[in-house]
Amino acid sequence: MATVSRSDAAFVADESFVPTSHKGLTYPFGGREPASGDVMTVAEGVRWVRLTVPGPLKHVNCWLIDDDGGVALVDTGMNLPDARAAWKTVFRGPLAGTRVTQMIGTHFHPDHIGLAGWMCAHHDAPLVMTRGEWLTARMLVADARDAVPDEMIAFWRGAGWNDEQVAHASQRGWAGFRRIVTPMPLGFRRIADNDMLRIGTGDWRIVVGSGHSPEHACLLNEAVGVLIAGDQVLPRISPNVSLGVTEPESDPLGEWLASIAKLQLLPHGLLVLPGHGDPFTGLHARLDAMDREHRERLDELEVFITEPRRAVDCFGRLFRRAIGPDMLGMATGEALAHLRRLEVEGRAVKESRDGVWWYRAV
Repeated sequence: MATVSRSDAAFVADESFVPTSHKGLTYPFGGREPASGDVMTVAEGVRWVRLTVPGPLKHVNCWLIDDDGGVALVDTGMNLPDARAAWKTVFRGPLAGTRVTQMIGTHFHPDHIGLAGWMCAHHDAPLVMTRGEWLTARMLVADARDAVPDEMIAFWRGAGWNDEQVAHASQRGWAGFRRIVTPMPLGFRRIADNDMLRIGTGDWRIVVGSGHSPEHACLLNEAVGVLIAGDQVLPRISPNVSLGVTEPESDPLGEWLASIAKLQLLPHGLLVLPGHGDPFTGLHARLDAMDREHRERLDELEVFITEPRRAVDCFGRLFRRAIGPDMLGMATGEALAHLRRLEVEGRAVKESRDGVWWYRAV
């Protein structure tokens, strides 16, 4: 293996890798990825594991950083049989005899921390997260119940869901999160924005973003030129930014746009290791594209709601595909986040009629 540098990013490749480019981004590994149960070195002291997840994302990326006495693990995949089997293969094969020294979760979503408790228990490793992400995960586990709360049903109806859609979602109950995460430790090691996390011989600065989740932690090693971005920066899709029932008057899209501006202060040439998709360089180009995409959506939506509309009426203006039952919740949250942003900017007003919310451009 030979170390190759491009811009400010140092990554590990061999002659078989043929970099590819798309929309201003360069993929230095040319579409190569680690096989299930295997690892792939991507930078000095950093290795890549890819696990399958159900749904349109298809996979999640996890990262192993060489540490004193073993490896620090960043994210884990969901608590599903395939993911557990893949990790067992990793630790019986390429990482045989290696211990996880610390279990770092970028954010609370179950495809990222679903097996965090399992890893902590097996390796006697501390859980490392921001407070907002840890508390949210603990809340969702503790709030598991059989029936969907009345407040959630009112929220769905406010967004414009019909009886069939409410009934379909209600069949899943209110314990979905707990089913796909292993029991988490009662305690955790807190990280916050700008903290320096010493892992092995490297210093990783915590860069916190918001919008996709409350306090999403990215890990930046400027010496090596690597940003472990989680879901805060993805190469080909824009992460879901949703308004939810727990903070119905918040402004997640505003927080997301502010986080993009914050990340634009980082070096452009970093090797970005995303939570989904392939490692890439071209951070600023991707941030600019995501910012532009959301602002264009806001402008289109403002024109569309010249006549009063519900959140469900806005799907055709926001998404490039039909929204089926499995994607309805995420699509609704995203539509509400954009409509709420228009409210905050003074470009729209919200009216409630018989429990349904109608949005109209000012």
